[in-house]
Amino acid sequence: MTYRVAVVGATGAVGREMLAILEEVDFPIKDIYAVASRKSLGVEVSFANRTLRCEDLEQFDFSKVDIVLMSAGGDVSKAWSEKIGKQGPIVIDNSSAWRMDPDVPLIVPEVNPDAVWDCKKKNIIANPNCSTIQMVVALKPLHDAARIKRVVVSTYQSVAGAGKAGMDELWDQTKAVYGLGETEPKKFTKPIAFNVIPHIDVFMEDGQTKEEWKMKVETKKILDPDIEVFATCVRVPVFVGHSESINVEFENPLDEAEAREILREAPGIAVVDKRENGGYVTPKECVGEFDTFISRLRNDPSVPNGLAFWCVSDNLRKGAALNAVQIAQLLDERGVITPVTA
Repeated sequence: MTYRVAVVGATGAVGREMLAILEEVDFPIKDIYAVASRKSLGVEVSFANRTLRCEDLEQFDFSKVDIVLMSAGGDVSKAWSEKIGKQGPIVIDNSSAWRMDPDVPLIVPEVNPDAVWDCKKKNIIANPNCSTIQMVVALKPLHDAARIKRVVVSTYQSVAGAGKAGMDELWDQTKAVYGLGETEPKKFTKPIAFNVIPHIDVFMEDGQTKEEWKMKVETKKILDPDIEVFATCVRVPVFVGHSESINVEFENPLDEAEAREILREAPGIAVVDKRENGGYVTPKECVGEFDTFISRLRNDPSVPNGLAFWCVSDNLRKGAALNAVQIAQLLDERGVITPVTA
């Protein structure tokens, strides 16, 4: 069975990663199209052993494709995803535009694959926030084992989460420190080089940022509405790879040894947890990997049935492009869409 696939936002970092992962996982493609804004018309991107020329979003005929991987930002998605869905294809959207729409499933395939059947309401599936994805991948098997009551998470998020502009700003400011001239913050609110910034997205009335709010409401929608989540989201001077320090309180006892074995058997997770120098994973080592890595598993005696661990993932892969492609694979495996050819 093969499908016709369009990648919207194909010139961006996540769009290019989507094309690379479609090739890596050998997704069954009949035809593939690179689509972007008019200013990127004709820009070349690579797929497999060929070059694709970007087509204009406003002129593209979406009725000729089955799946659209959308990574062009929330405003573009709000304007286009529903219109595209009405033409027939299923849109897998990487922005925050549709995540909390009750008629749009929010999916992490290792966590809530059955929700894929709900996509027919609008022909849209939402890809969760990068920081939420890696956390719920880790929480799901633990929740099944002992039922989670509360999660407290502090994130250490790379500048890749802010796109190319964020990566450029870290690079330029790092060079400036070594005598090439000062650069003023543009993408971030304070200098990011050799610094950490406890502020991602906009502030809300209650003092939390929208990134922190997203982690809470998305976890409830994906995993369980009864789980309480408190997040502090921090931008760090790392190019790619998000890290999280996660404390979990369970309803039932679950010690670190049991948790370690459960996580080792869980899909999409690699446990690297040795109590020795280097016996853990950092963001530098996770770049280019599909798995979410778990280290530093410890009992947390400060609360009943408490557990703490360190969680690292490539935010351009599992946090964005890979999860979107895995949703496309789920559509194929579950027979949700009718393929072009069999």
